[in-house]
Amino acid sequence: MVDEIDIPEGVHEHHGHRGDHGDEDFRRFVAVYLGIVAMLLAIASLGGGKVTKEMLSASIRVSDTYAFAQAKYFRETAYGLAADQLDAALAAQPTMPDGAKASIAATAARYRKAAERYASDPAGGEGRKELLAKAKEWENARDRAEAQDPNFQFAAAFFQIAIVLGSVSIVATSRALLGLSAVLVVGAMALTLNGFFLFVHLGGG
Repeated sequence: MVDEIDIPEGVHEHHGHRGDHGDEDFRRFVAVYLGIVAMLLAIASLGGGKVTKEMLSASIRVSDTYAFAQAKYFRETAYGLAADQLDAALAAQPTMPDGAKASIAATAARYRKAAERYASDPAGGEGRKELLAKAKEWENARDRAEAQDPNFQFAAAFFQIAIVLGSVSIVATSRALLGLSAVLVVGAMALTLNGFFLFVHLGGG
């Protein structure tokens, strides 16, 4: 005759093994999941580092280009004033010998041509007008990098929190914590994509 007490014990032992096996599978899944999240964190960090470098580089170029354009403006103004003074001298001395007049007029024309070249030099691309256009392009690049940067910062923070929650879920065998971690990962992935492609400006700009 079968002992009635032995049956429940055997059943409990069987269910206990199934529970341990399920927990082990859960832990293995979370371990793989955490590895993937760590990889995504690395990608977000690389993106953040890239846009930070671009932002700093563009800021330096904006400053340098505007300074160069300002120097061009000063020289343009100086040559223009010099040409005006020579023209005034010619007008004030109508009895000046023709040779002297021709020499002064040629010098004034050369100064005006130099002033025009400092104002705009399409061939060389370093006239004041061209430099201001370049500075604007660098400003746009800087502004874009500034808009991208917060996305990567928030994404990295979300990935890190998700990794912590995932790690705790292994110890606590908590699927709820793993679910919360997954929600953060989805948000972080969206932020990372927005950081690269800037579909939406976080500041609303």
